[in-house]
Amino acid sequence: MINKLVYSFIFYSLFKKSDGILYQMEIEQKNAVSLKQPEVVFLSFFGIGFAPWAPGTFGTVGTLPFLYLLGLMEAPFLIFVPFIAVFTAISCFIADYAQKKYKLHDPGWIVIDEVLGMSVTWLFLQSQDLLHLAIAFALFRFFDIIKFWPASYFDKEVHHGSGTILDDIISGIYAGLVYLGINATGLIS
Repeated sequence: MINKLVYSFIFYSLFKKSDGILYQMEIEQKNAVSLKQPEVVFLSFFGIGFAPWAPGTFGTVGTLPFLYLLGLMEAPFLIFVPFIAVFTAISCFIADYAQKKYKLHDPGWIVIDEVLGMSVTWLFLQSQDLLHLAIAFALFRFFDIIKFWPASYFDKEVHHGSGTILDDIISGIYAGLVYLGINATGLIS
């Protein structure tokens, strides 16, 4: 049972965009979207969202150097909360605008939601070393792909910018809480 779940998770995360007609439709819609548009540059995190496969994973990986450098500042994490909140609100607005403009719902090239979700998970870290950041990354990707409720509700039922962004924020909170639980056991130091 566990092996089947792990296999399904890996298969889904690598190949979820390659399911026939829907994938072809997304390719055609991508062609109408241009990196010359500022909203596309922002939402795709400077084009990372146009990675040929697993754009969400690439978007999350693209976030890690920034989070690592912020962690080196040794500033209290609570000072980052208002910035993430404002950035989330702006992202919801821009995502809503772009989805209406391009007539899309949560296209794969929008990865600013992964940037924000991973940033939320980062707020929970007890240590800023690469091991803790890697664990946070793995947990966030797991929860972002699985989408436990209420993340699944925002992903499937909320058809505007906030649905695109908030499912990843919720996944980031789940990942952060699980990270705290793992860290409390002493399994990671």
